[in-house]
Amino acid sequence: MEAHFSPELFTFLRQLTANNERTWFLANKQRYEAVVVAASLNFISAFDRRLESISRQFQAVPKRAGGSLFGMRRDARLAKDKGPYKARVGIHFRHHEAKNVHAPGFYLHLEPGRVFMGGGIWRPDRFTLATIRARIAEAPEAWFEVVDDAAFTEHFVLGGDSLKRAPRGFDFGHPAIEDLKRKDFIAISAIHEEAVFETDFVDRFAELCRTASPFVRALCSALNMPF
Repeated sequence: MEAHFSPELFTFLRQLTANNERTWFLANKQRYEAVVVAASLNFISAFDRRLESISRQFQAVPKRAGGSLFGMRRDARLAKDKGPYKARVGIHFRHHEAKNVHAPGFYLHLEPGRVFMGGGIWRPDRFTLATIRARIAEAPEAWFEVVDDAAFTEHFVLGGDSLKRAPRGFDFGHPAIEDLKRKDFIAISAIHEEAVFETDFVDRFAELCRTASPFVRALCSALNMPF
């Protein structure tokens, strides 16, 4: 079995960082198609079989548009960096009931110097965020059973942004107040860049998703979504 990704992926992304403009990208379009698009779609297809053993509620869609692979174009209107392309690869395996990226899912981030697997919800809308907070506030013991589990904490840390103060309607003295202040509910496991080039990387990624699945399941339960 061959590896899905090669070191050329990060070489391309590093060069894109240094030459983030349309002329360079078009001149290197063939490389992009091979080391980013084709490699990512093959990885997504291979992961589909593993994902079924974790949960049938999430999708691995090997499409370059409208599937699991995020596009490289970026909206630079409000960003300090005006480069038109993302110098990273994002792959999101989202819940089948999801309408956008702000939904429960598993995620792979490939960027020079920053590779990780993520699970959970990034930037949930106001209603979704309030619903998750309410569930945690009602049953903090059940929440702690998930996020304090030894197998989970061995590989994952909770990331994302948080409020500086307790959200409106919640007691600052609540035992789960630090989690109630969260604006994102994502678990992150850092991955060594070299591991991406191994032939068993898709299986190692699947194992991380399996370890994170109780966390993702808890979020789905709070939102009355099947897992």
